[in-house]
Amino acid sequence: MPDSLLLGKNAENQIEAKLRTSGFQFLYYKIFKRRIDVDLSQVIYSNGGYVIGEDALKKQMDQQLSQNISLLELDRDPLEVDLYQVNSRKIPIQPKLDLKLKQNYILDGKISMSPDSVVVKGPKNEIDTIQTIKTAIVQLSDVSADFSRTVSLTFPKGLDNSIFSISTATMSGKVSKFSEKIFEVPINVVNVPEGYQIKTFPNTVTILCKATIDRLKEIAASDFEVVADYEQLAGSGSSTLFLDVVQSPLKVYDIKLEDNSVNFVLEQQ
Repeated sequence: MPDSLLLGKNAENQIEAKLRTSGFQFLYYKIFKRRIDVDLSQVIYSNGGYVIGEDALKKQMDQQLSQNISLLELDRDPLEVDLYQVNSRKIPIQPKLDLKLKQNYILDGKISMSPDSVVVKGPKNEIDTIQTIKTAIVQLSDVSADFSRTVSLTFPKGLDNSIFSISTATMSGKVSKFSEKIFEVPINVVNVPEGYQIKTFPNTVTILCKATIDRLKEIAASDFEVVADYEQLAGSGSSTLFLDVVQSPLKVYDIKLEDNSVNFVLEQQ
């Protein structure tokens, strides 16, 4: 098949041919139906349809018949082929996973799909409606190790004239054991009024970080930044500032402030 064309529903799958050979060969064909493959890359567009000429078709058939068989004639010239023009798109695969991890284990990174997309061929008005191809749902429980599963793909209904390059894909994920570590991080107050300075009590805050054991060994307190914005008071007269983590390291499972607010004193310089 040419890449730009697809076979329609009304395509012929039988043709009558007149052959010359021995009676024994005819007996063989009566018992065993013979299939001939037709290379449709030789089709031409003529009078609003696609055809393959008798000479080209006979040549293909001759090459697939036994040497002692002569092909005399076909029941049509040319052979009309029900083909239609198609477009193609690469559609991302969206995994559907119901994952329950064993205590103290995390999903280390995103779920990966191999392949991560499907090539769909069909009429433009059909394939343009597809945004993602979802997998069948995979349910895993009490997981404490890396996993990989072959999963079926779920295709949208109503795409009668479209075909998809694959029907299954491999869903996999990396699972790691996590631990916790406490970091003492200084509090940075921003937007302090000009001519004043702020002292917070305390001037540091404790952050609880959850990540894989190997990742925790790489993390330092300087990888975090905790900010208290003076403008949040908006003249309210409160002596409490709320804290916000504005910078944290990548590849961590969770971070938690031990306290989310801090008291302060505003002093004129």
